[in-house]
Amino acid sequence: MTGGKMQRLIVITGPTATGKTALGVRLAKLIDGEIVSADSMQVYKFMDIGTAKPSAKEMCGIPHHLIGFIPPSEDYSVARFIEDASKCIEDILGRKKQPILVGGSGLYIDSLLTGRTFSARGDDNLRKKLEDEFDSAGGDAMLKKLSEIDSDSAEKLHANDKKRIVRALEIFITTGKTISRHDAETKELPPRYNAIKAALNFSDRDVLYAGIDCRVDEMMERGLEAEVRFLLDMGISLNSTAMQAIGYKEISAAITDESDILSAVSEIKKESRRYAKRQLTWLRRDDKVKWITWDSSPDFDCGAQKILEFLNEAK
Repeated sequence: MTGGKMQRLIVITGPTATGKTALGVRLAKLIDGEIVSADSMQVYKFMDIGTAKPSAKEMCGIPHHLIGFIPPSEDYSVARFIEDASKCIEDILGRKKQPILVGGSGLYIDSLLTGRTFSARGDDNLRKKLEDEFDSAGGDAMLKKLSEIDSDSAEKLHANDKKRIVRALEIFITTGKTISRHDAETKELPPRYNAIKAALNFSDRDVLYAGIDCRVDEMMERGLEAEVRFLLDMGISLNSTAMQAIGYKEISAAITDESDILSAVSEIKKESRRYAKRQLTWLRRDDKVKWITWDSSPDFDCGAQKILEFLNEAK
């Protein structure tokens, strides 16, 4: 918050391939805004095609933040996003501009808006030690260890869920609080921003899916395979967070296994459609979302005007 007042934040979200980037730019031109990306994979350098990063031409001179600033060898988390996005938004507000959060990573967006906090970035050395212990002792033993300090969390986790078990133990060791207590406390926090959240979609799901398929074909034409090969040549691990992104995961597997690239492309389309479905399911749980529904194609001028109407209604 700036000056003790809850500041207005505009959010443009929705499933992949619905025109979020273009609408964000159109709106920013009208209200002297700047874009803060809320895409968990656009943060990485050298991953331009498969993450659909906006080009300089598509940005139209509008400043974009949190794009291409993390090496693909690093992990990026919700905690880091909240820290980075908050700084960006405060800076934009401090310059009397309007921040516009644009992206489809629902957990990132909601965690930022609701004021949720995380136990900083954690302890890399401790996490590595716990991961090694998990690998040697096994999931059942680590889950039992967690149950002795946080039975509520342990009951919700499977013994194979290495990431969450390790995270829960890490939080307790570094903060003295269980993750259950931490989550309960953060739910009581007031919202971080006074947000207007607009979500895009198509009235016909077949149109959305056709658009997704078309986008994947365009990515391949622009050189997605070469982009993935470049990352592999850099030594980026197949197990890294960056390489788990849709598109990169399938192409890298095909390259490594020397299997059919066309089959990988079909898999990318299928996984992208599944992702879009999950994004819609996530958004529909939020009754405060303002929907903008396209027919056969997006009308960005109309969409920008609708968001301005949402802003006026909220005053």
